[in-house]
Amino acid sequence: MRYMEPFDAFRFYQSIKLHFESDSYDAVKYNYKTSANHRSFWKRRDKYFFAKIGKQFDSAEELIEFFAAHFVSGNGWVGEMIQNESTYTQWLKKKEAMTYLFEQDLYKLKEISENFDDLLDCSNGHPEIVTAYLREEISIETVVIINKLVGFMNKADKQITETIVWPDVSRRIRKYAAFVKVDTKKMTNTIFKVFTN
Repeated sequence: MRYMEPFDAFRFYQSIKLHFESDSYDAVKYNYKTSANHRSFWKRRDKYFFAKIGKQFDSAEELIEFFAAHFVSGNGWVGEMIQNESTYTQWLKKKEAMTYLFEQDLYKLKEISENFDDLLDCSNGHPEIVTAYLREEISIETVVIINKLVGFMNKADKQITETIVWPDVSRRIRKYAAFVKVDTKKMTNTIFKVFTN
């Protein structure tokens, strides 16, 4: 089996780290390119972590998903990523069961409000959907999918003035969207099914 070279693992790590931590950098748009170079990589103390991670994957797509899963869950240090292998395993399970989990989250949201639009309202602060995510009642994937479908985050970013929690949460939701791939028509139908019954 062919595996990823340590520098390639580092390059993907660096681009996804920048993607999640910077408002201006888009890893997908820039094809995961950064200013990382071989010389600076071999001077790093953590280069052996990247060698270890590179040996676990034989495709760039898997490696990208591995790093995205960790960054979205708050694991930003490569050593922590190796120690918490369950983060990626759980992420893969969520990916496999995305439609089911989305539907279950919608039922939880319906308990908060029978009116779908009320969940997205941000006139009094954070939208209920984001509050439910922050309370760990629903997954970030559900928030991302709903934002992909209706674009409520644009309005929320303009209206919410709170500067302690919102900027980081908003960036995480927006940046994670690049790694959440779903059938939007299917997800739209699921929303109608839950909220019109």
